[in-house]
Amino acid sequence: MQLPPFVNVEHDAAARRAIVRIQDADERHQREMWGTTRAYLQNHVFGVSEGHTAILRLVGVGYRATIEKAAITTSPEYPGQEFVSLKVGYSHPIELGVPQGVKASTPQPTRILLEGCEREVVMQFAAKIRAWRVPEPYKGKGIFVNGETIKLKAKKIK
Repeated sequence: MQLPPFVNVEHDAAARRAIVRIQDADERHQREMWGTTRAYLQNHVFGVSEGHTAILRLVGVGYRATIEKAAITTSPEYPGQEFVSLKVGYSHPIELGVPQGVKASTPQPTRILLEGCEREVVMQFAAKIRAWRVPEPYKGKGIFVNGETIKLKAKKIK
């Protein structure tokens, strides 16, 4: 994690805490980076201790997902890479390579569980999967991330 030069992180071993300090609390940019650095640090600590998860729900007739060791359409970026294969209404399956440090599993054909220690990587991969079928407001079909809900629109009546 890169820290700006005006942000200092001190470790208090007795209290088992990390304290984030800045040089000038009156400068707006430093105050903004103070909170951002604290949040990044908290996400890193949480990721190492407990791990981050993202649960994706595939809602739609025939929508399925599987985890495969090899892909037909794409080549692996690193040895042993797994691929998430999505069948979400296209004429071909969509194959997405799982990033390094992320573990993907499918407890059910309509659920994808992503786990990893870096929140940013896990949620970015979840967004990449969701982009193939964004939830739509008329039928309620799509790929939902972490309990996401949408409000359905009413049909137009003449």
